[in-house]
Amino acid sequence: MRRTLISALITLSLSAAAFAAEDIHKVNGTASVDAGQHAGDVSTVNGSVRIGDKAVVEKASTVNGSVELGDGATANEVNTVNGGVSLGQNAQVSGELENVNGRVKLEKGAGVKGHLTNVNGDITLDHAHVGGGIETVNANITVGDSSKVEGGILVKKPKMSWNSGDSRPPTIIIGPHAVVTGTMTFEREVQLYVSDSATVGKIEGATAKKFSGSAP
Repeated sequence: MRRTLISALITLSLSAAAFAAEDIHKVNGTASVDAGQHAGDVSTVNGSVRIGDKAVVEKASTVNGSVELGDGATANEVNTVNGGVSLGQNAQVSGELENVNGRVKLEKGAGVKGHLTNVNGDITLDHAHVGGGIETVNANITVGDSSKVEGGILVKKPKMSWNSGDSRPPTIIIGPHAVVTGTMTFEREVQLYVSDSATVGKIEGATAKKFSGSAP
């Protein structure tokens, strides 16, 4: 009887694992995971990826579309090309978040444990956390109130072959009570504003302009 019960429990566990690992792939449409559900790789081309509140996925990725993680949702990895990324309140990415040509926004309590990278598009943290540093070429970055970035910030010099039609220097704002550990390195001209209540490490390639209040 005991052996039968153990076998049944193992079968149920394997079935649950198989369900959790199910991949979802779409073309020309939205790939979605309902709130509280589990999935493996969730991807689409010419469409968006929407992960419901408290859902769990291995990877969320799209080309020509956005990725949305609902409140409390988790993913191991997020990738987008030509589309934005939004992480709802307390949503978590345990690995890297990579984005090309799109806005990235982390809501209150959201976090990316790995590296956050993009090329074009604003990056905004609102009481959020990035554990592996931020890297960009053309993005405006706002490390908002009480947010934290570990591993520094790197703004890379654009390649000569890139022509975005916009030569304005990116604006980097380190907001009130925000913390940036590691070096902030700027390989191109930027406008850098640091709150008088923020804590930052070494700065290379730019001179910080101090401000008080909620924004410069």
